[in-house]
Amino acid sequence: MSERIDASVADIEAFVAVAHSGSFTRAAEGLGTSKSNVGKSVQRLEATLGTRLFQRTTRAVRLTEDGETYLMAAESALEGLREAGQALAARRAEPIGKVRLDLPAGFGRLLFPALAALRRHHPRLTFELALNDRMSDPVAEGWDIVVRIGELPADSEMTVRKLCDLRQGLYASPDYLARHGEIRSVADLPGHDAIVFRGPSGRLRPWRVADGAHVREISPNPVLALADGQALVDAAINGFGLTQIHDRVARPHVDAGRLRHVLPDADVPGPPVHAMIPLGLRMPAKTRAVLNHLVDYLRQPQ
Repeated sequence: MSERIDASVADIEAFVAVAHSGSFTRAAEGLGTSKSNVGKSVQRLEATLGTRLFQRTTRAVRLTEDGETYLMAAESALEGLREAGQALAARRAEPIGKVRLDLPAGFGRLLFPALAALRRHHPRLTFELALNDRMSDPVAEGWDIVVRIGELPADSEMTVRKLCDLRQGLYASPDYLARHGEIRSVADLPGHDAIVFRGPSGRLRPWRVADGAHVREISPNPVLALADGQALVDAAINGFGLTQIHDRVARPHVDAGRLRHVLPDADVPGPPVHAMIPLGLRMPAKTRAVLNHLVDYLRQPQ
């Protein structure tokens, strides 16, 4: 059975440096070490290989025939290692793998085009999505990114990045308005059927509306109360009544003719949208790619 040959990469690099420079001193300078260390590396390599790699004189250092043969193999091996290292570095930088996102029920559906576009650019990305309006715990539940609308609780285990701001407006279906009449002022609102959102606290969310120079808060008596943001939109589309939703959520339905924007002058600034990411180790490339893409997507003009 042949004896195993173990040559360290550092010793091979020292040998190649001496071969290229023709000098132990210059090789040491290029490697940032001492002439003595370079000499010991070459000696270990020669002992491992069982042959002399250099002819040494007081004036010059020249490769032996075995040294010339080994130099070709060593250069090829080191180049292969460099290429492998570069490939691994690229793999770490390229977004690869599954990213788990927890998104608001209604707003999250608006992000499908952004995620689909990102995956076309990085086909080795995959996603797992949850669509709900409760406040999830990214750490305990294993989410990579949690997107939420509104104020966030202080949490030392999270890093938070703002995605965009929203506006709140009143919307109803054309069918509802045809049956109940047009809404011409804020004073008309109490006479209409209201669809109201029930927040995670259990409290019905009042409507905030601009009335001239003032912002009023209205607590309508709902014909339908819902704790699901997407269901709120669906109920309005189906003619249950008037509801207050975010402009970005409403826009596709307005463009398609399923909803009409009621009293645009009564719109008010809405809550911010944030992404929450668990703190800890350096953010993976896949998570960073998704987060940056969502920021860019949501900051484009509507």
